[in-house]
Amino acid sequence: MTKEPSGELIRIEDVHKTYHIGDMKVHALRGFSLSIERGTFVAIMGPSGSGKSTFMNIVGCLDKPSSGEYYLDGVSISKMHRDQLADIRNKKVGFVFQQFNLLARTTALENVELPLLYSEEKDQKEFKERAMKALTAVGLADRSDHHPSQLSGGQQQRVAIARSLINNPQLILADEPTGALDSKTSVEIMAIFQRLNHEQNISIVVVTHEPDIAHYADRIIVFKDGKVLSDEPVPEPRNAAKELSEWPVDEDDEEEPAA
Repeated sequence: MTKEPSGELIRIEDVHKTYHIGDMKVHALRGFSLSIERGTFVAIMGPSGSGKSTFMNIVGCLDKPSSGEYYLDGVSISKMHRDQLADIRNKKVGFVFQQFNLLARTTALENVELPLLYSEEKDQKEFKERAMKALTAVGLADRSDHHPSQLSGGQQQRVAIARSLINNPQLILADEPTGALDSKTSVEIMAIFQRLNHEQNISIVVVTHEPDIAHYADRIIVFKDGKVLSDEPVPEPRNAAKELSEWPVDEDDEEEPAA
């Protein structure tokens, strides 16, 4: 199935974000506008302090702009109160982080189910079915009863991706998702993102410091000093699945922890 961008998912209009620390003002975002089409894969780059994390917090409805407008799926987010933002996050956005953020004493299946605890639904059987479907989508159905300590780093990140899928989000935000992984495992994670993007038309936004990881995306946006420095399409995105099929066999590849 070939993905088809189908309208605007994210629209940002002259957004500023200022933090007040004592008597100081910190201008994290200094006014920029952009839009992201539904079903696209975007990489966000920039040095530390460039504004990319603040941008991701606003896009993920974890924070609001100080001024300007942010629309997610046609709905203005800028003046929503905390409960409304939480509802939007739970229904429309999935999050993936560098450090996985899994509960150590909880199985993979239970970790994936966690966002459903905030759902109005209470059907435990359906929760488990949805969690297993998400684990299957990332190739970990056979590890559903394993705890994080029994999983490799790549497997833990796949559990985190499955967790981000549990509420059928329109958007996945991934903050340095390959930062703690080796080269091959990083490509495996990017292959999952590309497959979700192509097959399920989920919009993916990835923050990364790594140019090679950014080139798996369709578009690269670079931040500097709270503004967009550049915003360019990637003419020929890297194909993670193809690269994995051609990866040389290496006995030193990451071993799976014992069950």
